[in-house]
Amino acid sequence: MNIEKIKKVGKKYKILLENGDEIKTYDDVIINYGLLYKKGIDNDLLNKITIDNNYYDIYYKTVNYITKKLRSEKEINSYIDKNNPNNADKEKIINKLKQINLINDTNFVKAYIADKINLSNEGPNKIYKSLLEHNIKEELILSELNKIDDGIISDKLTKMIAKRVKNTKYSGYKLKYKILSELVNLGYDKTLILEKLENINIDQDINKEADKIYRNLSKKYQGETLIYKLKTKLYNKGFQLDEINNYIDKISI
Repeated sequence: MNIEKIKKVGKKYKILLENGDEIKTYDDVIINYGLLYKKGIDNDLLNKITIDNNYYDIYYKTVNYITKKLRSEKEINSYIDKNNPNNADKEKIINKLKQINLINDTNFVKAYIADKINLSNEGPNKIYKSLLEHNIKEELILSELNKIDDGIISDKLTKMIAKRVKNTKYSGYKLKYKILSELVNLGYDKTLILEKLENINIDQDINKEADKIYRNLSKKYQGETLIYKLKTKLYNKGFQLDEINNYIDKISI
């Protein structure tokens, strides 16, 4: 079959044959087989082009997948597998991507840590666990995490604690417990969180809050029921039993 014309269509090339058939392919294939200088394509060459097209389809899809967002080698492997390559093509793609540095777990770890530290509330421990799930070597993760400035983590904790103290309905022990639990779950060191909490006054004057609760409850309850309801409400807000009892004694219900 003689080649009538080769023209570029988007990112691919279209080969027009004299019998009206069209073959869409890549510049790599055009160059590899010298199609710009050939007058015809036989069945053997057509089979080779088809095989190479399958390879380049997966290769360029994978490149596009990586350039949208930096990926770990585990993610890239999984993505390639979804496109059902043969073993030889997969190995060839992986090797090529490593050669041009599109598969590089060191770069991935650095970028991942920078994004999480600068763009999220996640702390080092959560970042560490997440990176392990990408099958990243532990020594690489720890090496990069150790490069984080301690002052950055300290400042983030200070700001997060201050925000939670400001926007809370709880007090005292309960507030400390809630802040501690949340920040530990976010991946921050428990000892560092406790040090921060010790330096911040998060105790709330019981009188103002208790007076408000008492006024609302006294419209519906009285006697022992009122005392029980009041104690429960105040305890759930984080006040200690001794200060609750002192308040109740003072107002003499």
